Amino acid sequence: MKKSWWLIAILALVVLAIFIWPRNGDVPDPGDNGENGNNGENGQNGEVLEELELGYVNWACATATGYLAKNIFESELDMDVNLRDMQAGLMWQSLGTGDIDMILSAWLPLTHGQYYDEVEEDVELVRENYEGARIGLVVPEYVDIDSIEELNDHVDEFGGQIVGIDAGAGIMNATQEALEVYDLDYSLLESGDAAMTAELSTAIENEEWIVITGWTPHWKFAQFDLKFLEDPQDVYGGEETINSVTREGFADDFPRVQSFLENFYMTDEQLGGLIGLMEEVGDNDQAAQQWIEENRELVDEWLAE
Repeated sequence: MKKSWWLIAILALVVLAIFIWPRNGDVPDPGDNGENGNNGENGQNGEVLEELELGYVNWACATATGYLAKNIFESELDMDVNLRDMQAGLMWQSLGTGDIDMILSAWLPLTHGQYYDEVEEDVELVRENYEGARIGLVVPEYVDIDSIEELNDHVDEFGGQIVGIDAGAGIMNATQEALEVYDLDYSLLESGDAAMTAELSTAIENEEWIVITGWTPHWKFAQFDLKFLEDPQDVYGGEETINSVTREGFADDFPRVQSFLENFYMTDEQLGGLIGLMEEVGDNDQAAQQWIEENRELVDEWLAE
C-alpha cells in the first residue's frame, strides 16, 4: 500500500513539472521591449529609443513645425516621436496633465491665451519660435470692402456667413466676440483648415465674395491675393508670437530636446517656405526631410548644445 502511494506522488510531481516548467518560447528575453522591457522602439543598433509625445493643432503652420521637429528628432536624436493632431483645448489640457510632452504651436498672448492661463503653473514656456503671427477676418483682394464694420452692408454678397475652422479654436472664440461687438448679421460656419481653404479656392475661381477666419503664417497668402479686414475695435488684437511650450519636468527628462527648443526659431521666409513645400509635395514627412537637407546649416544651429 505504501509503495502505491509513493508511485502516485512521483507521477503527480512529473505532471506538475510538465505544466509549470517554462518552454523555450515562454522564457523572457532580456532584450524584449514589450511588457518586460522598455516600451520604446529599437533603433538601427538595437538600442531602445526615447519616446516623445508632440501635440499640434491642424493649422498649416503647426503641421509644418510639428512634422519638421518629428523628423529632426527621429533622424538626428534617435527618438520615436508620436505626432498627435489635437483640438486646441484638448492639446493644452493634455500638456497640463503631462499626457503630451510638448507643443510648438502656442499662439500668445491672445489666440491661446485663455488655455495657457488655465495650465500656466503646470507647463514651461520655453521661448517664441516665430514672431509676427496674426489672426482676423480675411477676404480676397477683389472684395470691395476694407473693414469689419462694412460687412453688414454686404450680407447678401457674402451669403450671410463667415467660414471658420474647428469649434473651440481661439480664432473662432474671437470671431464669436466680433459678431457681438460689431453686431454682425452673420452666422459662423464651423469646418476645418482644409475645408475652409477649399471653399476659399472655389470662391476665388468663381470671383465670388467670401469672408473667412484667417491667420498668418499660412500658405494661402502665397497662393491667393488676400487681405485682412481692418478691426477698429481690436477684437483680434495685434501681432502675436508662436511659442514652444513643454510639460513640467520636461527639461530634466529630455535635455537634448530642451536644448533644441531653446535654439529653435524660424523667420517668416523660412516657415513660409516650409509650409509651401509641404503643400507642393503633398507628403509632410517627405517635405520635412527635403527641407532639412536644403537647410542643413540652420538645423545644425538648432541642434547645437
